[in-house]
Amino acid sequence: MFSIYMNGQNKTNQITDWRLWSKENQLMVTVDFPSGKSFTKPLNFCKITPQKQIQAGLLSREENIYQQIDKATEYGNKYVVVNYPNDQKKYIMRSENVSIIASSGLKNENTFSYFTEIVKERVRHASPTNKPMAENIERQLNKITPYKGTALHSYCYGKNEVRDSLEHFIFPFGLNESQLEAVENAFSSQISIIEGPPGTGKTQTILNIIANILVNKKSVAIVSNNNPAVENVYEKMAKKELDYLIAKLGSSDNKTEFFAEVKEVPRYSSDSVAVSIEEIDDILTRVKTSLTAQNKVAQLTAEISELLVEKKHLEEWREENVLVDLIDVDRYKLSPEKTSDLLAYMNYLSQKNLSFKERFRLLLEFRIFRTKFLDTYTERINFTYSLQFHYYEKMLQQKEQQLQKYKNDLEKENFKKLLEDLTNKSMQYLKQQLSKSVPANANFTVDNYRKDFSNFIKRFPVIGSSTHSIINSIADGAILDYIIIDEASQQDIVPGILSLGCAKNIIVVGDRKQLPHIPEKTETVSPLEYYDCTKYSLLDSFVKLFKEEVPVTLLKEHYRCHPKIIQFCNQQFYDNQLIPMTIDGGESSIELIVTSKGNHTRKRANLREIESLVEVGWSDEKNIGFITPYNNQVNLAGEYLPEEFAKATIHKFQGRECKEVIFSTVLDKKKSSQKSIDFVDDPHLVNVAVSRAINKFTLVTGNEVFTRNNQSLAALVRYIKYYASDEYVYDSPVISAFDLLYREYDRSLEKLNTRLNLKDSHFKSEQIMAVLLRDILMTAEFTSLMFHMQIDLIQLVSIKNNSFTDREIEFMKQKASCDFVIYYKVGKNPIGVIEVDGGSHDAKVQQERDAVKNIILEKADIPLLRLKTTEGNIERKTKVFLNECIIKSSTQDGEES
Repeated sequence: MFSIYMNGQNKTNQITDWRLWSKENQLMVTVDFPSGKSFTKPLNFCKITPQKQIQAGLLSREENIYQQIDKATEYGNKYVVVNYPNDQKKYIMRSENVSIIASSGLKNENTFSYFTEIVKERVRHASPTNKPMAENIERQLNKITPYKGTALHSYCYGKNEVRDSLEHFIFPFGLNESQLEAVENAFSSQISIIEGPPGTGKTQTILNIIANILVNKKSVAIVSNNNPAVENVYEKMAKKELDYLIAKLGSSDNKTEFFAEVKEVPRYSSDSVAVSIEEIDDILTRVKTSLTAQNKVAQLTAEISELLVEKKHLEEWREENVLVDLIDVDRYKLSPEKTSDLLAYMNYLSQKNLSFKERFRLLLEFRIFRTKFLDTYTERINFTYSLQFHYYEKMLQQKEQQLQKYKNDLEKENFKKLLEDLTNKSMQYLKQQLSKSVPANANFTVDNYRKDFSNFIKRFPVIGSSTHSIINSIADGAILDYIIIDEASQQDIVPGILSLGCAKNIIVVGDRKQLPHIPEKTETVSPLEYYDCTKYSLLDSFVKLFKEEVPVTLLKEHYRCHPKIIQFCNQQFYDNQLIPMTIDGGESSIELIVTSKGNHTRKRANLREIESLVEVGWSDEKNIGFITPYNNQVNLAGEYLPEEFAKATIHKFQGRECKEVIFSTVLDKKKSSQKSIDFVDDPHLVNVAVSRAINKFTLVTGNEVFTRNNQSLAALVRYIKYYASDEYVYDSPVISAFDLLYREYDRSLEKLNTRLNLKDSHFKSEQIMAVLLRDILMTAEFTSLMFHMQIDLIQLVSIKNNSFTDREIEFMKQKASCDFVIYYKVGKNPIGVIEVDGGSHDAKVQQERDAVKNIILEKADIPLLRLKTTEGNIERKTKVFLNECIIKSSTQDGEES
């Protein structure tokens, strides 16, 4: 209802209509009478009710596009008069065509000021390379529209809004129990959090959320600090021919590429039978009842596998302890639970004498009438061990029965077919709804799409961007319905908040148990702890800030790794909450290679670990990844491992996967600092490393390097030793004589150590090599050879050789010598040189000298073998070299004759 007074007189019931208009920026009111006559007066002489004023708000004339206003006044629920900042003109609009919301004082608050100061500080300290990016983020932060309904407003004030959930849901990308919960939570709250451990269908969950947003004619942006995460969504939508809905924006290059080849809207086939939402509701109701059974099958399968491993170890123990004489305990008809209670009670009794009270309890609780056989310690021990075997047998029977029951339930419901129907019909319903709501208009360019963003977002309701480009990707003042931030555990709070400022609702997706982002240092102090950019990722910040006030869903069902691989992560990092959905077919999926004792690490690289791996070998799998904490080890692996191996640091491998993964830890026990140990033994890093493997995981590590730390890597070593077959646990596959240089070394080298001769050299490495050479040259195939130590280069080669440079001649005149020169005993012709390179050979000056020596010997055509003191299998490499020298010299003699 409304009323109009003109010159103090009520004209409401006398008129047929009224209009508000402007004349030379003066507001005028015109009323129409039944006679056809009209009467006009300035608004100043009129009173129109109801009248509502909004100071400093936001106004939208088009869906999702908002502009800042100084004030707005609504008259009679029919017209709105708007004043824009720095504009004296008054704009008249129909109320039905606009949406007005109150402005937020967000930008004046301490929290937002902190973020602004962080950005300014980063601009000041940015390198020339990074400065454009920092300045770009600053510009976008300034462009954020301060609106009370945005996710940014809720985040900065720490207040979440509850939403009325959707009446209907569709699942065109399939679902499981956790994913169902995550999708429902995403629409019941302004802010929702999804924790997606590796291989738990995180992308599938995001796609189902997007599908429900689309079917409800809403808009969404999917953003990430990690481009592959967003690309994963693109690819899976493309497989279902839904990529025509995505505007791949972000960087200028992305925009140019997107608008150069815009996909057409596909035509929906009218021949197919339309699917109703009620039909999907019915199928979903039936599917929900079976999702729990599906998880029970997976859980019980994992539990049975665990029990079988424990039983196997118990049986192996009994084989080594033949004196244990098992007795029949079936007659007591004990359940697994009662057996466990009795075992605990027997442990309590231990070596106590059985009193009347204890005998009575055995009778009352466990129905054991005769207890005389428990009078001796030996008989009690036999009874206890018999109970242990009984426990495993009965527990396995119980679990097998439960497993079969749930399998029968699923089969009875025809669950697989039901789930397939839900997926197919949901996809069909989605596409038929999109065919009605998505316009075919595609006349957008990189230059004009922001000006017509309201229509653009209808044509492309899914926007893809990076978190640091989202504001630039949409129109000024645009507010989307939803933002999904993927890999939020790797997302810095700034620029993460940019995306919060352009959406009403947010779904935060990530995994706090994997590698977080690397924070930038700052001198700016956060007003509240949980907004601190140096301590928390965006995901951490949300979880700690809102606690139980927002729904947090852990995706539990795991589909990637072999059960024995993911169960380590499950036990060590996820509190056994994950449910392995993969099948253990008895494959050898985990492997441990422990190098020999010694200090094998040099400049964050460990040749011994790589040599040990080469000695053990790997499968014929084509998709193998070699991962390690350090770049230097990656580079070293490039020299020794096949080119087709994917080689990278663990940080760079996050988000990737391989059929087989080899994890080299690099560090040794003596030289590694606690800081280095903590870096490599970081639980996030270990979790990522292990969970990259699909079928097989191999750990290559030093002897007891991480034992004292007793964290994730010590647990991983224990885990593999317990669950892997004995033939897949390798101790010291490569031993080096040079390990005698270290305080700790393999016992097999003790005899060699007693034979070292101090007269051979001042250097222990050369003493070791001298003993080895003498042993080798005493064998039949090398008896024709001998060696001398520290022979001057100038005695080996002719300085008259015109091919030598001045530097090379100068080097020889400086008394440069060779560690070991190999000769024939008869004729004494030098046929090879062996150099022993210790840690000093890593220095640049020594590397230059080594390079000069290498060239001189090459020009003199004398073979050279360089042996690093970190290498293994020295004897074998020396024998191979000596054979090559003999063959080469024989060939040369033949050519000369």
